[in-house]
Amino acid sequence: MRLNRSTDIGLRVLMLCAARDDRLTVDDLSEALAVPRNHLAKVVQTLQHRGLLETVRGRGGGVRLADAGLGESVGALVRSLEGAAEVVDCDGDPPCPLRGNCRLRGALRLAQEAFYAALDPITIGDLAAPPVRETLLSIGRRP
Repeated sequence: MRLNRSTDIGLRVLMLCAARDDRLTVDDLSEALAVPRNHLAKVVQTLQHRGLLETVRGRGGGVRLADAGLGESVGALVRSLEGAAEVVDCDGDPPCPLRGNCRLRGALRLAQEAFYAALDPITIGDLAAPPVRETLLSIGRRP
């Protein structure tokens, strides 16, 4: 299974914000994470709507982790950001001719759920804990 780019960016934004106490601008995050600004801004907006990030507009504004963000389950977050899509698209155009008697779809569905279940007990706070915290704190710091 492969995470979509927005999910990857979202996890990295949350990890960086979890390690930092200050606000970061979208430009700071974009530069620190080497992600296009427009894509990052959309991801930040999604995370804000989910209640994981707080944003402040204007001078001195920026983004920081909301109280709920630290305890957010990585599995639940990835499920939410990835959506309900299955690993394979048996019903596509044209639909797979094997779909009526194929066991692959069910096996892949079980594997996908096992993937999410392995991430369920891990929180954003866990991802930003030492020793990675020191690395996160060094990212994007200006001399």
